[in-house]
Amino acid sequence: MHKTPLLVSTALLAAVTSPVLAADLSITVEIPRVNTAAYHRPYVAIWIEQPDQTAVRTLAVWYQVAAGRGGEGEGKDWLKDLRTWWRKGGRALTLPADGLSGATRAPGTQTLRIPGARLNSLPAGQYNVVVEAAREQGGRELVRVPFRWGGPAARTTAAGSSELGAVAVAVTR
Repeated sequence: MHKTPLLVSTALLAAVTSPVLAADLSITVEIPRVNTAAYHRPYVAIWIEQPDQTAVRTLAVWYQVAAGRGGEGEGKDWLKDLRTWWRKGGRALTLPADGLSGATRAPGTQTLRIPGARLNSLPAGQYNVVVEAAREQGGRELVRVPFRWGGPAARTTAAGSSELGAVAVAVTR
């Protein structure tokens, strides 16, 4: 008689937590080629925030991670140009950060896959993936894409207009 409630509780707990643990997050970011004489690849920050825009977790930061031509140093000094991300927690992050930071990306479609195990502490609910891009001698742009974590598999999209193209977020099983 005492075993039944425990079995029901365990089964209920597994049913409630399994969808979140079994899901992966895939983010596709289009970096457009901007026609300009002095093109520089954009710095990009990607993070998750709550609907009230409270930052939850940084997923990726793409910037100049090694000395470039002409002896210029690492680009950490210019990360503050990603103003929204910087204010919401970027300045507190020690970079380079294993699994988060990497080199700038070339124009084209870039895909970031986040395994569910990396997000297992994220409670089920509504969130935004935010992608911010800033480019030397260029502009700055921010795109928010809403998604539901812990629900059924889904794909949502949004688009930028200058420094970012299409941004897609997919929760997959």
